[in-house]
Amino acid sequence: MTTVLKASGLTVERSDGASIIEDVSLSLERGEVMGIVGESGSGKSTLALALLAYARHGVRIAGGAVRVADTDMLELDPASLRKARREVVAYVAQDPGAALNPMLTLGTLLTEGLAGGKAEKVTRAREILRKVGLPDDEAFLQRRPRQLSGGQQQRIAIAMAVIAQPKLIILDEPTTGLDVSTRAKVLDLIRQLCISDNLTAIYVSHDLAVIANVADHVTVMYGGQVVEQGPMQEILATPRHPYTRALLDAVPSLQARQALRPIRGRVPAVGEAPDGCIFSDRCDYAVEACNTRPALRLVGGTQVRCVRPELGETFGVRPQAVGHSDGQVANSSAVLQANGVNAFYGYRQILFDVSLKVEPGRCLAVVGESGSGKSTLSRCLIGLHGNVTGEFRLDGKPLPLTVGQRDQYARQRLQYIFQNPNASLNPRRTIGASLAAALANRPEADSRPGAVIAEALERVGISPDLGTRYPAELSGGQRQRVAIARALVANPAVLLCDEVTSSLDVSVQASVIELLRSLLADGLGMLFVTHDLAVVRNIADTVAVLSAGRVVEQGEAHKVLGTPSHPYTQSLLANTLQLPTEAADLDMPVIAPRQSAAGSR
Repeated sequence: MTTVLKASGLTVERSDGASIIEDVSLSLERGEVMGIVGESGSGKSTLALALLAYARHGVRIAGGAVRVADTDMLELDPASLRKARREVVAYVAQDPGAALNPMLTLGTLLTEGLAGGKAEKVTRAREILRKVGLPDDEAFLQRRPRQLSGGQQQRIAIAMAVIAQPKLIILDEPTTGLDVSTRAKVLDLIRQLCISDNLTAIYVSHDLAVIANVADHVTVMYGGQVVEQGPMQEILATPRHPYTRALLDAVPSLQARQALRPIRGRVPAVGEAPDGCIFSDRCDYAVEACNTRPALRLVGGTQVRCVRPELGETFGVRPQAVGHSDGQVANSSAVLQANGVNAFYGYRQILFDVSLKVEPGRCLAVVGESGSGKSTLSRCLIGLHGNVTGEFRLDGKPLPLTVGQRDQYARQRLQYIFQNPNASLNPRRTIGASLAAALANRPEADSRPGAVIAEALERVGISPDLGTRYPAELSGGQRQRVAIARALVANPAVLLCDEVTSSLDVSVQASVIELLRSLLADGLGMLFVTHDLAVVRNIADTVAVLSAGRVVEQGEAHKVLGTPSHPYTQSLLANTLQLPTEAADLDMPVIAPRQSAAGSR
């Protein structure tokens, strides 16, 4: 085997000397794929960029070596480095919409960095387009990125990375936010390219289910350190570090509704690392010996940074199924109902005769691929889409189609949670001020606004003391919880959740799902828009499957997901990634943690 990547002792520091990643070593042979996994803030993307000999402003590569094939990346002059980033190592960013120059045609994007004559470069561009499953005709080459779907843009970004036949390709969260079908196609494309072109790849993700389906090896990052590293199957079967086990426990299952286990606490910020084990303050298995910083050592076939690696032989099984309302018939009337809804953009019809209902204490999930009409439906229900026909009913009474026609009572009873809290929270308002503004729809709370805001923040697991902070001072998971709290202060009857977990870490996603479950237990009705059927299985009571604006299947969640009748639903299920069964169904004795799961999480 030929070693393509050899990184040793790689350290990246902030200008004040605080380590962002510390003493990281990686090795990959030709044709192998390594997954780098961890929560946001673990150092994954910083490591990926350091392999390109790149560091963001205010950050420097302080030590170590990166060798790709015969090229020492950290010793190159600027001109040689630019050439190496095209011919030796290539990078695929998370957001192709931001990475692709909107002013250039696809043909120019693909060929501008290639050597040779025009005809030769165009021939190579057509060849790579066919390889990534896109048209190769002249009309397609003349398109611009804005004329493509998100999945097509990501394929173009991958094509640009591999067209010069580099030795190593680095993919930084390339499927985050894509629907399940598009994600499956992109992952299959990456696998096929690694096989057909014998490519070596680094795949960065926070989702172990994605990594398990594409990688040969995995490196688990936490707080800038490698805490576990080894063959993918061995780490799935016997995770030896408590953090790896915790990441696995947070992944929702498509097979059964589970009590997901979010990891308590948060990843330490740069410069906040403790003297001992960096994970000790979040670990349920920490002992006095964890006050000493552990070294990375070989145990079995994996390397683990833990003073108690024997835990890997005694970790408990994946979370067990929990009771839910699948198969039960709701006794209460619908709090929100839509009948024969049609929606249009100009003369183009988007929704066709859609009917559904949301019941108190139950969650209706609306699922489908991007472009199926899910978000348009949710915007119609909240009254933000003007070109709509049909009938809405709230508490059994007619509900005007647009928000401008609705009274204060209706606006209070229906609350919307957007996908991106960064865009929905005013960055110039404190958290407390944002929640106070939402109280305008709840006049009876005017006499005690401070208490109402504090209660809402505590309900979502946010300390009221954070009310004086601004959104930029919170983590992504905290911002999403604040967005939920802002909806709760209005004392709604129905929450409309639009892809609220799609871009969250698996641990943060687990905590948000458990929070939403608790709101359902309080009697709140919920419409949950998503493309992730594993998340649906763990929160929804009923499911409506949308395809091209039409409901093609609808019913109780356990029936729709267990025995789907429509081919479209079957294809969504087939494309939903899961952890391999042998890793999810381990039959191992359980070691008692320092605190019980219920008490600590």
